[in-house]
Amino acid sequence: MRDIFDNSYARLPDRFFTKLPPVPVAQPQILRINDALARELGLDPADLTAEVLTGNALLPGSEPLAQVYAGHQFGGWVPRLGDGRAILLGEVTGDFGRRDIQLKGSGVTPYSRNGDGRAWVGPVMREYIVSEAMHAFGVPTTRALGAALTGEGVQRERRYPGAILTRVAASHIRVGTFQYFAARGDTAGLRLLSDHCIARHYPEADGPLSFLAGVVAAQARLVAKWMSLGFIHGVMNTDNMAVSGETIDYGPCAFMDAYHPRTVFSSIDQQGRYAFQAQPNMAVWNLAQLATALLPLMDGDPDRAAEEATRVLESFADHFSPEWMRLFRAKIGLVSEEDGDEALITGLLSRMASSQADFTATFTALSDGDASTHITDDGAWNSWAPDWTARLEREPGDHRKTMRAANPVLIPRNHRVEEAIQAGIDGDHAPFHRLVDALTRPFDPRPEDRDLATPPKPDERVLRTFCGT
Repeated sequence: MRDIFDNSYARLPDRFFTKLPPVPVAQPQILRINDALARELGLDPADLTAEVLTGNALLPGSEPLAQVYAGHQFGGWVPRLGDGRAILLGEVTGDFGRRDIQLKGSGVTPYSRNGDGRAWVGPVMREYIVSEAMHAFGVPTTRALGAALTGEGVQRERRYPGAILTRVAASHIRVGTFQYFAARGDTAGLRLLSDHCIARHYPEADGPLSFLAGVVAAQARLVAKWMSLGFIHGVMNTDNMAVSGETIDYGPCAFMDAYHPRTVFSSIDQQGRYAFQAQPNMAVWNLAQLATALLPLMDGDPDRAAEEATRVLESFADHFSPEWMRLFRAKIGLVSEEDGDEALITGLLSRMASSQADFTATFTALSDGDASTHITDDGAWNSWAPDWTARLEREPGDHRKTMRAANPVLIPRNHRVEEAIQAGIDGDHAPFHRLVDALTRPFDPRPEDRDLATPPKPDERVLRTFCGT
Protein backbone atom coordinates (compact mmCIF):
# COMPACT_ATOMS: atom_id res chain seq x y z
CA MET A 1 0.00 0.00 0.00
CA ARG A 2 1.34 3.43 -0.96
CA ASP A 3 2.19 6.14 1.53
CA ILE A 4 -0.84 8.39 1.91
CA PHE A 5 0.66 11.12 4.09
CA ASP A 6 2.65 14.28 3.47
CA ASN A 7 3.44 15.52 6.96
CA SER A 8 4.35 19.20 6.88
CA TYR A 9 3.85 19.75 10.63
CA ALA A 10 6.19 16.85 11.44
CA ARG A 11 8.89 18.68 9.47
CA LEU A 12 8.85 21.57 11.93
CA PRO A 13 11.44 21.53 14.75
CA ASP A 14 11.08 19.03 17.57
CA ARG A 15 9.96 21.68 20.08
CA PHE A 16 6.60 21.87 18.28
CA PHE A 17 5.58 18.33 19.29
CA THR A 18 6.57 15.02 20.78
CA LYS A 19 6.73 12.07 18.41
CA LEU A 20 5.22 8.93 19.89
CA PRO A 21 2.84 6.16 18.78
CA PRO A 22 -0.72 5.71 20.03
CA VAL A 23 -1.08 3.42 23.04
CA PRO A 24 -2.44 0.04 21.88
CA VAL A 25 -5.90 -1.06 22.98
CA ALA A 26 -7.13 -4.50 23.99
CA GLN A 27 -10.00 -5.36 21.66
CA PRO A 28 -10.52 -2.87 18.83
CA GLN A 29 -13.93 -2.87 17.22
CA ILE A 30 -15.34 -0.52 14.59
CA LEU A 31 -18.23 1.62 15.75
CA ARG A 32 -18.68 3.62 12.54
CA ILE A 33 -16.74 4.61 9.42
CA ASN A 34 -17.54 7.71 7.41
CA ASP A 35 -17.23 6.11 3.98
CA ALA A 36 -18.08 9.28 2.07
CA LEU A 37 -15.43 11.34 3.84
CA ALA A 38 -12.85 8.59 3.42
CA ARG A 39 -13.37 8.56 -0.33
CA GLU A 40 -13.30 12.37 -0.43
CA LEU A 41 -9.85 12.19 1.16
CA GLY A 42 -8.68 9.59 -1.33
CA LEU A 43 -8.78 6.76 1.18
CA ASP A 44 -10.22 3.29 0.73
CA PRO A 45 -12.74 2.74 3.55
CA ALA A 46 -11.67 -0.92 3.61
CA ASP A 47 -8.25 0.21 4.85
CA LEU A 48 -9.81 1.86 7.89
CA THR A 49 -9.80 -1.27 9.99
CA ALA A 50 -10.52 -1.40 13.71
CA GLU A 51 -6.75 -1.63 14.28
CA VAL A 52 -6.14 1.57 12.27
CA LEU A 53 -9.00 3.47 13.94
CA THR A 54 -7.57 2.69 17.38
CA GLY A 55 -3.89 3.18 16.56
CA ASN A 56 -2.96 -0.48 16.97
CA ALA A 57 -1.80 -0.31 13.34
CA LEU A 58 -0.55 2.69 11.36
CA LEU A 59 -1.21 3.51 7.74
CA PRO A 60 1.94 3.81 5.59
CA GLY A 61 3.69 7.14 5.93
CA SER A 62 2.18 8.01 9.28
CA GLU A 63 4.43 9.97 11.64
CA PRO A 64 2.44 10.00 14.88
CA LEU A 65 2.96 12.97 17.19
CA ALA A 66 1.32 14.98 19.95
CA GLN A 67 1.28 18.75 19.43
CA VAL A 68 2.24 21.18 22.18
CA TYR A 69 0.31 24.38 22.91
CA ALA A 70 -0.77 26.60 25.78
CA GLY A 71 -3.93 28.62 26.37
CA HIS A 72 -6.34 30.62 28.44
CA GLN A 73 -8.99 28.37 30.00
CA PHE A 74 -11.97 30.36 31.30
CA GLY A 75 -9.67 33.38 31.38
CA GLY A 76 -6.90 31.68 33.39
CA TRP A 77 -3.50 31.21 31.81
CA VAL A 78 -2.15 27.66 31.48
CA PRO A 79 1.41 27.79 30.09
CA ARG A 80 1.62 24.20 28.83
CA LEU A 81 -1.27 22.12 27.55
CA GLY A 82 -0.86 20.15 24.34
CA ASP A 83 -2.50 17.00 23.04
CA GLY A 84 -3.14 15.16 26.28
CA ARG A 85 -5.20 12.41 24.67
CA ALA A 86 -4.71 12.83 20.95
CA ILE A 87 -2.17 11.75 18.35
CA LEU A 88 -1.79 13.38 14.94
CA LEU A 89 -1.22 10.53 12.51
CA GLY A 90 -0.34 12.69 9.53
CA GLU A 91 -1.65 14.88 6.73
CA VAL A 92 -3.34 13.87 3.49
CA THR A 93 -3.41 16.09 0.42
CA GLY A 94 -5.52 16.31 -2.72
CA ASP A 95 -8.00 18.53 -4.54
CA PHE A 96 -9.51 19.26 -1.11
CA GLY A 97 -6.24 20.81 0.06
CA ARG A 98 -4.45 19.46 3.12
CA ARG A 99 -6.14 17.69 6.03
CA ASP A 100 -4.90 16.35 9.35
CA ILE A 101 -5.96 12.90 10.50
CA GLN A 102 -5.89 12.59 14.27
CA LEU A 103 -6.85 9.97 16.83
CA LYS A 104 -8.65 11.38 19.88
CA GLY A 105 -8.59 9.23 22.99
CA SER A 106 -5.47 7.33 21.95
CA GLY A 107 -3.63 7.23 25.27
CA VAL A 108 -1.24 9.10 27.51
CA THR A 109 1.17 11.67 26.06
CA PRO A 110 3.69 13.97 27.75
CA TYR A 111 0.92 16.60 27.85
CA SER A 112 -1.70 14.48 29.63
CA ARG A 113 -1.50 16.37 32.96
CA ASN A 114 -2.16 13.30 35.10
CA GLY A 115 -5.00 12.10 32.87
CA ASP A 116 -5.31 8.65 31.32
CA GLY A 117 -5.29 9.95 27.76
CA ARG A 118 -8.38 7.95 26.94
CA ALA A 119 -11.93 8.81 25.88
CA TRP A 120 -15.15 7.01 26.62
CA VAL A 121 -17.95 6.32 24.22
CA GLY A 122 -20.11 9.32 25.25
CA PRO A 123 -17.91 12.21 24.09
CA VAL A 124 -16.83 10.23 21.03
CA MET A 125 -20.46 9.80 19.99
CA ARG A 126 -21.26 13.44 20.78
CA GLU A 127 -18.40 14.80 18.67
CA TYR A 128 -19.19 12.44 15.80
CA ILE A 129 -22.87 13.43 15.79
CA VAL A 130 -22.41 17.18 16.21
CA SER A 131 -19.40 17.69 13.94
CA GLU A 132 -21.03 15.82 11.07
CA ALA A 133 -24.26 17.76 11.61
CA MET A 134 -22.32 21.01 11.46
CA HIS A 135 -20.80 19.91 8.17
CA ALA A 136 -24.29 19.21 6.82
CA PHE A 137 -25.36 22.71 7.95
CA GLY A 138 -22.48 24.20 5.94
CA VAL A 139 -20.48 25.32 8.98
CA PRO A 140 -16.67 25.03 8.84
CA THR A 141 -15.80 22.21 11.21
CA THR A 142 -13.53 19.35 12.04
CA ARG A 143 -15.08 16.11 10.91
CA ALA A 144 -15.40 12.51 12.03
CA LEU A 145 -13.73 9.94 9.80
CA GLY A 146 -14.47 7.05 12.10
CA ALA A 147 -15.05 5.83 15.63
CA ALA A 148 -13.98 2.64 17.29
CA LEU A 149 -14.48 0.87 20.59
CA THR A 150 -11.36 -0.15 22.50
CA GLY A 151 -12.67 -3.11 24.49
CA GLU A 152 -11.35 -1.37 27.61
CA GLY A 153 -13.11 0.45 30.39
CA VAL A 154 -12.45 4.13 31.14
CA GLN A 155 -12.84 5.34 34.71
CA ARG A 156 -14.62 8.63 35.25
CA GLU A 157 -17.39 9.04 37.85
CA ARG A 158 -18.02 5.41 36.96
CA ARG A 159 -16.55 2.95 34.49
CA TYR A 160 -17.57 3.48 30.87
CA PRO A 161 -16.78 1.72 27.57
CA GLY A 162 -13.66 3.18 25.98
CA ALA A 163 -13.68 4.61 22.46
CA ILE A 164 -11.48 6.56 20.04
CA LEU A 165 -12.55 9.16 17.48
CA THR A 166 -10.66 9.58 14.22
CA ARG A 167 -10.89 13.29 13.49
CA VAL A 168 -10.13 15.25 10.31
CA ALA A 169 -9.24 18.96 10.33
CA ALA A 170 -7.73 21.57 8.07
CA SER A 171 -5.19 21.67 10.90
CA HIS A 172 -5.15 21.36 14.67
CA ILE A 173 -3.18 24.58 15.15
CA ARG A 174 -4.80 26.81 17.75
CA VAL A 175 -4.52 30.31 19.13
CA GLY A 176 -2.90 28.55 22.09
CA THR A 177 -0.17 27.17 19.82
CA PHE A 178 0.98 30.73 19.13
CA GLN A 179 0.64 31.61 22.80
CA TYR A 180 2.95 28.75 23.74
CA PHE A 181 5.86 30.09 21.71
CA ALA A 182 5.16 33.73 22.54
CA ALA A 183 5.17 33.01 26.28
CA ARG A 184 8.62 31.48 25.93
CA GLY A 185 10.00 34.39 23.95
CA ASP A 186 10.64 31.99 21.07
CA THR A 187 10.39 34.47 18.21
CA ALA A 188 11.99 32.03 15.78
CA GLY A 189 9.34 29.43 16.66
CA LEU A 190 6.59 32.03 16.26
CA ARG A 191 7.87 32.94 12.82
CA LEU A 192 8.06 29.33 11.72
CA LEU A 193 4.52 28.73 12.98
CA SER A 194 3.21 31.88 11.32
CA ASP A 195 4.84 31.02 8.00
CA HIS A 196 3.45 27.48 8.23
CA CYS A 197 -0.10 28.75 8.84
CA ILE A 198 0.10 31.35 6.10
CA ALA A 199 1.22 28.75 3.56
CA ARG A 200 -1.41 26.30 4.75
CA HIS A 201 -4.46 28.46 5.45
CA TYR A 202 -3.98 32.05 4.25
CA PRO A 203 -1.65 32.01 1.23
CA GLU A 204 -2.87 35.49 0.25
CA ALA A 205 -1.39 36.92 3.49
CA ASP A 206 1.93 38.72 3.12
CA GLY A 207 2.90 38.70 6.79
CA PRO A 208 1.73 38.30 10.37
CA LEU A 209 -0.63 41.29 10.32
CA SER A 210 -2.54 40.13 7.26
CA PHE A 211 -2.49 36.60 8.68
CA LEU A 212 -4.18 37.98 11.80
CA ALA A 213 -6.71 39.74 9.58
CA GLY A 214 -7.49 36.47 7.85
CA VAL A 215 -8.06 34.65 11.14
CA VAL A 216 -10.27 37.50 12.44
CA ALA A 217 -12.44 37.38 9.32
CA ALA A 218 -12.73 33.59 9.38
CA GLN A 219 -13.67 33.48 13.06
CA ALA A 220 -16.20 36.28 12.69
CA ARG A 221 -18.01 34.44 9.91
CA LEU A 222 -17.81 31.17 11.85
CA VAL A 223 -19.37 32.57 15.04
CA ALA A 224 -22.12 34.26 13.01
CA LYS A 225 -23.01 30.82 11.63
CA TRP A 226 -23.08 29.39 15.17
CA MET A 227 -25.47 32.14 16.23
CA SER A 228 -27.79 31.49 13.30
CA LEU A 229 -28.19 27.88 14.43
CA GLY A 230 -28.59 28.49 18.15
CA PHE A 231 -25.30 26.67 18.75
CA ILE A 232 -23.33 27.12 21.96
CA HIS A 233 -19.75 25.91 21.87
CA GLY A 234 -19.53 25.86 25.65
CA VAL A 235 -15.77 26.04 26.09
CA MET A 236 -14.31 28.81 23.92
CA ASN A 237 -10.86 28.70 25.49
CA THR A 238 -7.95 29.90 23.35
CA ASP A 239 -6.72 26.31 23.04
CA ASN A 240 -10.11 25.46 21.51
CA MET A 241 -9.97 28.08 18.73
CA ALA A 242 -8.43 26.84 15.48
CA VAL A 243 -6.66 29.47 13.40
CA SER A 244 -8.07 27.78 10.28
CA GLY A 245 -11.55 29.08 11.14
CA GLU A 246 -13.06 25.64 11.76
CA THR A 247 -15.17 24.67 14.75
CA ILE A 248 -13.01 22.43 16.92
CA ASP A 249 -13.27 20.51 20.21
CA TYR A 250 -16.91 19.64 20.76
CA GLY A 251 -17.03 19.22 24.53
CA PRO A 252 -20.01 20.60 26.47
CA CYS A 253 -21.55 21.97 23.28
CA ALA A 254 -25.29 22.16 22.69
CA PHE A 255 -28.00 23.54 20.43
CA MET A 256 -30.57 25.62 22.25
CA ASP A 257 -34.09 24.35 22.64
CA ALA A 258 -35.95 27.27 24.27
CA TYR A 259 -34.34 30.47 23.02
CA HIS A 260 -32.73 32.91 25.41
CA PRO A 261 -29.58 34.92 24.67
CA ARG A 262 -28.07 34.20 28.09
CA THR A 263 -28.39 30.41 27.73
CA VAL A 264 -25.52 28.37 29.17
CA PHE A 265 -25.29 24.57 29.09
CA SER A 266 -21.73 23.76 30.14
CA SER A 267 -21.55 22.46 33.70
CA ILE A 268 -18.10 24.03 34.09
CA ASP A 269 -19.17 27.50 32.91
CA GLN A 270 -20.44 28.67 36.28
CA GLN A 271 -20.24 32.39 35.45
CA GLY A 272 -21.73 32.25 31.94
CA ARG A 273 -18.48 33.32 30.31
CA TYR A 274 -19.36 31.38 27.17
CA ALA A 275 -23.12 31.98 27.12
CA PHE A 276 -24.83 32.10 23.73
CA GLN A 277 -24.88 35.90 23.43
CA ALA A 278 -21.28 36.20 24.70
CA GLN A 279 -19.73 34.17 21.89
CA PRO A 280 -18.88 37.06 19.50
CA ASN A 281 -17.20 39.04 22.29
CA MET A 282 -15.33 35.97 23.48
CA ALA A 283 -14.08 35.34 19.96
CA VAL A 284 -12.65 38.87 19.94
CA TRP A 285 -11.06 38.26 23.35
CA ASN A 286 -9.39 35.11 22.04
CA LEU A 287 -8.27 36.88 18.89
CA ALA A 288 -6.71 39.61 21.04
CA GLN A 289 -4.57 36.90 22.63
CA LEU A 290 -3.49 35.80 19.15
CA ALA A 291 -2.68 39.39 18.26
CA THR A 292 -0.60 39.77 21.42
CA ALA A 293 1.33 36.62 20.59
CA LEU A 294 2.04 37.88 17.06
CA LEU A 295 3.27 41.36 18.08
CA PRO A 296 6.97 40.36 18.10
CA LEU A 297 6.65 39.49 14.39
CA MET A 298 5.05 42.81 13.43
CA ASP A 299 6.35 46.36 13.12
CA GLY A 300 9.63 47.00 14.91
CA ASP A 301 7.97 49.84 16.81
CA PRO A 302 5.93 48.08 19.56
CA ASP A 303 3.42 50.93 19.86
CA ARG A 304 2.79 51.03 16.12
CA ALA A 305 2.48 47.22 16.00
CA ALA A 306 -0.11 47.32 18.79
CA GLU A 307 -2.09 50.04 17.00
CA GLU A 308 -2.11 48.07 13.75
CA ALA A 309 -3.16 44.88 15.51
CA THR A 310 -5.93 46.75 17.34
CA ARG A 311 -7.31 48.05 14.05
CA VAL A 312 -7.41 44.49 12.72
CA LEU A 313 -9.24 43.28 15.84
CA GLU A 314 -11.75 46.09 15.48
CA SER A 315 -12.57 44.77 12.00
CA PHE A 316 -14.26 41.73 13.57
CA ALA A 317 -17.62 43.51 13.56
CA ASP A 318 -17.13 44.43 9.88
CA HIS A 319 -17.16 40.72 9.08
CA PHE A 320 -19.51 39.43 11.78
CA SER A 321 -22.40 41.87 11.39
CA PRO A 322 -22.96 41.49 7.63
CA GLU A 323 -22.73 37.70 7.89
CA TRP A 324 -25.14 37.64 10.85
CA MET A 325 -27.57 39.84 8.92
CA ARG A 326 -27.26 37.75 5.76
CA LEU A 327 -27.97 34.54 7.66
CA PHE A 328 -30.87 35.87 9.70
CA ARG A 329 -32.40 37.65 6.71
CA ALA A 330 -32.50 34.31 4.93
CA LYS A 331 -34.03 32.68 8.01
CA ILE A 332 -37.03 35.01 7.70
CA GLY A 333 -37.18 34.77 3.89
CA LEU A 334 -35.17 37.80 2.81
CA VAL A 335 -32.27 38.19 0.41
CA SER A 336 -32.35 41.88 -0.44
CA GLU A 337 -31.55 44.59 2.13
CA GLU A 338 -33.77 47.22 3.71
CA ASP A 339 -32.96 49.57 6.58
CA GLY A 340 -35.56 48.09 8.93
CA ASP A 341 -34.45 44.46 8.57
CA GLU A 342 -32.30 44.38 11.71
CA ALA A 343 -35.14 45.71 13.85
CA LEU A 344 -37.45 43.11 12.31
CA ILE A 345 -35.03 40.29 13.17
CA THR A 346 -34.23 41.46 16.69
CA GLY A 347 -37.94 42.02 17.29
CA LEU A 348 -38.59 38.39 16.43
CA LEU A 349 -35.76 37.17 18.67
CA SER A 350 -36.97 39.23 21.64
CA ARG A 351 -40.46 37.75 21.23
CA MET A 352 -38.99 34.27 21.01
CA ALA A 353 -37.12 34.87 24.26
CA SER A 354 -40.18 36.15 26.10
CA SER A 355 -42.21 33.19 24.84
CA GLN A 356 -39.43 30.67 25.56
CA ALA A 357 -39.93 29.58 21.97
CA ASP A 358 -37.91 26.69 20.62
CA PHE A 359 -35.22 28.21 18.39
CA THR A 360 -35.17 25.64 15.61
CA ALA A 361 -38.88 24.78 15.62
CA THR A 362 -39.87 28.47 15.49
CA PHE A 363 -37.86 29.10 12.35
CA THR A 364 -39.11 25.85 10.81
CA ALA A 365 -42.67 27.01 11.46
CA LEU A 366 -41.85 30.40 10.02
CA SER A 367 -40.77 28.63 6.82
CA ASP A 368 -44.37 27.37 6.62
CA GLY A 369 -45.72 30.88 7.16
CA ASP A 370 -46.97 30.84 10.76
CA ALA A 371 -45.02 30.59 14.02
CA SER A 372 -47.89 31.68 16.26
CA THR A 373 -47.94 28.35 18.10
CA HIS A 374 -44.36 29.02 19.23
CA ILE A 375 -44.42 32.77 19.89
CA THR A 376 -47.13 32.64 22.51
CA ASP A 377 -46.42 35.62 24.76
CA ASP A 378 -49.55 37.78 24.85
CA GLY A 379 -49.87 39.62 21.53
CA ALA A 380 -46.26 38.91 20.53
CA TRP A 381 -46.98 37.19 17.22
CA ASN A 382 -49.72 39.56 16.14
CA SER A 383 -47.53 42.58 16.88
CA TRP A 384 -44.70 41.24 14.69
CA ALA A 385 -46.25 39.22 11.85
CA PRO A 386 -47.89 42.12 9.92
CA ASP A 387 -44.54 43.93 9.52
CA TRP A 388 -42.92 40.70 8.41
CA THR A 389 -45.71 39.98 5.90
CA ALA A 390 -45.44 43.50 4.51
CA ARG A 391 -41.67 43.14 4.17
CA LEU A 392 -42.07 39.83 2.31
CA GLU A 393 -44.44 41.52 -0.12
CA ARG A 394 -41.60 43.85 -1.10
CA GLU A 395 -39.15 40.97 -1.45
CA PRO A 396 -38.70 39.27 -4.85
CA GLY A 397 -38.22 35.54 -5.16
CA ASP A 398 -39.48 32.44 -3.43
CA HIS A 399 -39.56 33.32 0.29
CA ARG A 400 -40.30 29.83 1.49
CA LYS A 401 -37.52 28.33 -0.59
CA THR A 402 -35.11 30.84 0.93
CA MET A 403 -36.26 29.99 4.46
CA ARG A 404 -36.20 26.25 3.95
CA ALA A 405 -32.63 26.45 2.67
CA ALA A 406 -31.62 28.51 5.73
CA ASN A 407 -33.49 26.71 8.52
CA PRO A 408 -32.62 23.11 9.33
CA VAL A 409 -35.54 20.98 10.41
CA LEU A 410 -33.27 18.60 12.28
CA ILE A 411 -30.52 19.53 14.72
CA PRO A 412 -28.68 17.28 17.18
CA ARG A 413 -31.28 17.78 19.91
CA ASN A 414 -29.62 17.49 23.30
CA HIS A 415 -32.05 14.91 24.60
CA ARG A 416 -31.61 12.80 21.46
CA VAL A 417 -27.82 12.94 21.77
CA GLU A 418 -28.10 11.90 25.41
CA GLU A 419 -30.42 9.03 24.46
CA ALA A 420 -27.86 7.81 21.93
CA ILE A 421 -25.06 8.04 24.49
CA GLN A 422 -27.01 6.21 27.19
CA ALA A 423 -27.90 3.46 24.74
CA GLY A 424 -24.28 3.28 23.62
CA ILE A 425 -23.11 2.82 27.20
CA ASP A 426 -25.35 -0.24 27.32
CA GLY A 427 -24.01 -1.56 24.02
CA ASP A 428 -26.93 -0.46 21.82
CA HIS A 429 -25.53 1.71 19.03
CA ALA A 430 -28.66 1.87 16.86
CA PRO A 431 -29.83 5.30 18.17
CA PHE A 432 -26.35 6.72 17.44
CA HIS A 433 -26.35 5.42 13.87
CA ARG A 434 -29.91 6.60 13.30
CA LEU A 435 -29.09 10.11 14.49
CA VAL A 436 -25.93 10.38 12.38
CA ASP A 437 -27.77 9.11 9.29
CA ALA A 438 -30.75 11.45 9.78
CA LEU A 439 -28.53 14.52 10.23
CA THR A 440 -26.98 14.07 6.79
CA ARG A 441 -30.30 15.56 5.54
CA PRO A 442 -31.10 18.26 8.12
CA PHE A 443 -33.04 20.53 5.75
CA ASP A 444 -35.13 17.84 4.07
CA PRO A 445 -35.40 14.87 6.42
CA ARG A 446 -36.97 11.58 5.45
CA PRO A 447 -40.51 11.10 6.78
CA GLU A 448 -39.33 8.37 9.14
CA ASP A 449 -36.87 10.82 10.76
CA ARG A 450 -39.32 13.66 11.36
CA ASP A 451 -39.85 12.63 14.97
CA LEU A 452 -36.25 13.64 15.67
CA ALA A 453 -37.28 17.25 15.03
CA THR A 454 -39.74 17.30 17.93
CA PRO A 455 -38.58 19.57 20.78
CA PRO A 456 -38.15 17.88 24.14
CA LYS A 457 -40.90 17.89 26.71
CA PRO A 458 -40.04 19.92 29.83
CA ASP A 459 -38.97 16.79 31.72
CA GLU A 460 -36.77 15.70 28.77
CA ARG A 461 -34.77 18.92 28.54
CA VAL A 462 -31.04 18.66 29.05
CA LEU A 463 -30.06 21.58 31.28
CA ARG A 464 -26.36 20.84 31.66
CA THR A 465 -23.74 19.35 29.36
CA PHE A 466 -20.35 17.98 30.31
CA CYS A 467 -16.92 17.88 28.70
CA GLY A 468 -16.85 14.16 29.34
CA THR A 469 -13.13 13.91 28.74
